[in-house]
Amino acid sequence: MKKGKKIYEGKAKILYETDRPAMVIQEFKDDATAFDATKRGSIKEKGVINNEISAALFQMLESKGIPTHFVKRLSDREMLIKKLEIIRVEVTIRNISAGGISKALGIEEGVVLKSPVLEYHYKNDALHDPLMNDYHIEILGLATSKEMKKIKDYSFSINEILKDFFDKVGLKLVDFKLEFGRYKGRILLGDEISPDTCRLWDKKTNEKLDKDRFRRDLGRIEEAYQEVLKRVKA
Repeated sequence: MKKGKKIYEGKAKILYETDRPAMVIQEFKDDATAFDATKRGSIKEKGVINNEISAALFQMLESKGIPTHFVKRLSDREMLIKKLEIIRVEVTIRNISAGGISKALGIEEGVVLKSPVLEYHYKNDALHDPLMNDYHIEILGLATSKEMKKIKDYSFSINEILKDFFDKVGLKLVDFKLEFGRYKGRILLGDEISPDTCRLWDKKTNEKLDKDRFRRDLGRIEEAYQEVLKRVKA
């Protein structure tokens, strides 16, 4: 697989062309950002850890019937993925109150929600990824109602699969974000699944083992990411 020119660089990943038009290489960076990138830093070996965690979780989800963009892990920091036309709707699933829902609705952090809450955000850095609903998605022409039903169904299924998986390794899946894209007429799960995109708390102690350690200056960030990797790979 020949690595070509860089076609995109985001906050946490870089995409490169390959000699196969339908495939790209996704490289994971150590860069860390928070609060609309107003806070910036680096987490040692984050890219290596997130690549390995994401690869393992994508493969597990594929085995449960969730189609993803993952093809194979190429190196410590790189994975080969299907080239998606990204749908600019970020999905958040919340199982326990934390972060945005606590701030927006005044719910104390750590409350187990009566049922999972699904949110949509418009992927637009200039607008700071505002909350949106199905009507906004329709008027902006971001996706069809059929595509959004598929995304919604996949998102709730992924939540149940991941909750069960993390529970078995001693972690609470508090909330997480997902991104989807189009590939040859199908909707596939894209991006990554890692402590960057999930809030994960230890089941016994509620210790935060995710990016909140960076956001809130809690320390032991690298150790938290390593702990998640150890449990995922156990």
